[in-house]
Amino acid sequence: MDFTFITVIFLIGFIGSFISGMVGIGGSIIKYPMLLFIPAILGVASFTPHEVAGISAVQVFFATIGGVWAYRNSGYLNMKLISYMGVSILVGSLAGGYGSEFLSEAQINIIYAVLATIAVIMMFTPRKEIDFSPGDTLEFNGFLASALSLITGLAAGIVGAAGAFILVPIMLVVLKIPTRVTIATSLAVTFISSIGTTIGKVATEQVLYGPALIMIIASLIASPLGAKAGQKMNVKILQWILAVLILGTSLKIWTEIIF
Repeated sequence: MDFTFITVIFLIGFIGSFISGMVGIGGSIIKYPMLLFIPAILGVASFTPHEVAGISAVQVFFATIGGVWAYRNSGYLNMKLISYMGVSILVGSLAGGYGSEFLSEAQINIIYAVLATIAVIMMFTPRKEIDFSPGDTLEFNGFLASALSLITGLAAGIVGAAGAFILVPIMLVVLKIPTRVTIATSLAVTFISSIGTTIGKVATEQVLYGPALIMIIASLIASPLGAKAGQKMNVKILQWILAVLILGTSLKIWTEIIF
């Protein structure tokens, strides 16, 4: 690995992890297309979708640790919601991570694009923000939260993501969870999901450890910084940042698939 390669991979990891910590996602929705296209365009590396998915899986595990740590005393981490969604998404991500070995690269890209498109539609669905302060009781449908988490984990495990890019819209639109609770709690659920996804990718030898290590270092630095920045930003701005990121990714992946 030369200096240019290390710099490019580190910057992808840093930028993606800062944004992911800010809006409450693991970051694969950002870093997957960045890893797939930027190194190839710059001529420093050319990763396959399987390799990108493997690198992303390991990186998300560490990025979410940093994000959760930054939110530990915020009052927005809801343990009841985490327990309902965490177990289901872990089971789903384990199954998806192992099953991805039997899919082609084109199929992985299509699944990723479909997930991103669904997330875009939900993010642009009009919704009323729910007032919530740390210490308030959070009401939600536990069965629905568990079922949706299981499906999300299965699909996310396939593409090497932890699923927050689809989980966050589900929490906001379907479960009607307040934005700041969604951001903090989704990081914790995403961390749990990333355990299953990472085990699946490592066990099936889909991880390039050199680039993954660079991404991990960048994530541990940038994710807590992004989380701290997110706590100070207006929730509407955070929602729009996430919606635009998912929209751009969806368009880019579909363009590559079609053309």
